[in-house]
Amino acid sequence: MSSLLDPFTVVFVQRALLTGALVAVICGVVGTWVVLRGMAFLGEAMAHGMLPGIAVATLLGIPPVLGAAVSAAGMSFGIGVLQRRGRLSADTSIGLLFVASLALGVIVISASRSFATDATAILFGDILAAAPEDVLLLAIVAVVTIVVAVLGHRSFVAVTVDQRQAQLLGLRPQVAHVLLVGLITLAVVAAYQAVGSLLVVGMLLGSAVAAGRWARRIPSTMILAALIGTASVAIGLLISWHAGTAAGATIAFVAIGSAAISAAVHALLSVLSSGRRRALIERTS
Repeated sequence: MSSLLDPFTVVFVQRALLTGALVAVICGVVGTWVVLRGMAFLGEAMAHGMLPGIAVATLLGIPPVLGAAVSAAGMSFGIGVLQRRGRLSADTSIGLLFVASLALGVIVISASRSFATDATAILFGDILAAAPEDVLLLAIVAVVTIVVAVLGHRSFVAVTVDQRQAQLLGLRPQVAHVLLVGLITLAVVAAYQAVGSLLVVGMLLGSAVAAGRWARRIPSTMILAALIGTASVAIGLLISWHAGTAAGATIAFVAIGSAAISAAVHALLSVLSSGRRRALIERTS
């Protein structure tokens, strides 16, 4: 057991674990709403839409996270414009901008001979290279995410259940939707450092889906999702260290695996519970 946990005695792995835990908290809160509202495609589009901003920021010598945030915000704004003025459905708008952003990012990278950043790190993350300032930024984002989720909880629930009823209750469903999209943008940009632009959705959805099997209330689902996400980060780092695999991809795979394991265990317990119930009925009849 001691040799198994040896990686956590290394400073950069400890920092990676803290970074991943903060990302897990953010994704646990936001991912719960993404699952409840069926906004997974939007989250994926945001994740891929960051690529042009990251590429341009790298070429200009500014922090890639800033470029990612600007690019994701532009994606969100563009989707809204296409829906309102282009009279397109949400999935059509997202699909168009999703492919356009991804293509633009690849064009920027391929056209620049001076592009020195490893494209693999952009796509799959480099959590082991997290710096103290990255941890501080994630801590701030985590606090902002939790505060917004708490203050907007009633409006988010009303919009999820019945948007027309939310309008009648004066809960401003359009504002609530904008806030939710903003939270998704924050979560996607925050998770980028850990697992890269391609695997963000794994962190955003995996733990939330796993937690949804066991928790009935939204706050308890968020807490459980954050715990499952943190455990996925720890397990992923250990597997990555001992097996020599990419840390970000391993973490994302474990997070998705947690959803599959949760579903399997839940189904098994349901079968066992059903069998006991039938046996009890047979004894009493």
